[in-house]
Amino acid sequence: MLSVILPSYNEEKMIPIAAETVTGILDEAGIDHELLFVDDGSRDKTWDQIEKAAETNPHVVGLHFSRNFGKEAAMFAGLEQARGDCCVVIDCDLQHPPEKIVEMYRLWEDGFEVVEGIKVDRGTESGMHRLAAKGFYGLISKATGLNMADSSDFKLLDRKVVDALNQMPERNVFFRALSFWVGFKRTTVRYRVRQRTAGESKWSTRSLIKYAVTNIGSFSSAPLHIITVLGILMLITSLVFGVVALVQKIAGTAIGGFTTVILLLLFTGSLIMISLGIIGYYIARIYEELKGRPRYIISRTCGREDEA
Repeated sequence: MLSVILPSYNEEKMIPIAAETVTGILDEAGIDHELLFVDDGSRDKTWDQIEKAAETNPHVVGLHFSRNFGKEAAMFAGLEQARGDCCVVIDCDLQHPPEKIVEMYRLWEDGFEVVEGIKVDRGTESGMHRLAAKGFYGLISKATGLNMADSSDFKLLDRKVVDALNQMPERNVFFRALSFWVGFKRTTVRYRVRQRTAGESKWSTRSLIKYAVTNIGSFSSAPLHIITVLGILMLITSLVFGVVALVQKIAGTAIGGFTTVILLLLFTGSLIMISLGIIGYYIARIYEELKGRPRYIISRTCGREDEA
């Protein structure tokens, strides 16, 4: 059986469309499946729509979070609750083309354990958004040593991969990078990002920046190494200025350098504060992990009525 995981946040207009579209495609292909809608603490009628879909569509299963825990938590909740021999994660807005699920499934039948969705283009995103996305994936690729250019959350995972991900104990997770890190036999499927048929994107520039910072911090220690690099640069700068000052003193040509001293103090102070901020961020992450709180809390479920 195939489990299709659809993280949903304020998607009341898309729930019935997604349920009907994905079920129609998979029924036509003769693929036994379940649809797991994970309501990430939506503030609209998303959960009501999921319950209605579960009443009319036997494939639909719904999970409702007690509050908004974020997309990463929603995806992992779906992976932990899924019962399929393989799982597909796809956005509820269907900007990931659902007909590609069939192609992914056939590749899984051929023996591939991870089928990665690769974007051919990013649709109608703004130039600033494209630039920010390119910069983020460039940073995370260099930080992790994994080529994540044009990658997405749209992918199929074999049950072995799902079990490996579910066994990871960390609270702050980055699904896209972890699915690379676990390895396994993988291939790719290329697709074009589609326009939404209903609703609006929930990703603002601020939320994307927060998402990038959180995921880089949760998966990579590269920012901590930047502090070491900055320290080495400051040491080299200090040595150069020290030698220059000493030579001028010996030659008797030393002149007042009050402005230079002030600028150096400001520069050094800024580097120290930035370094402390980076260290503090990682200490906060350690604190969050040590508390051991669950990634999410499920307050309600629907579907699978035979087990209620």
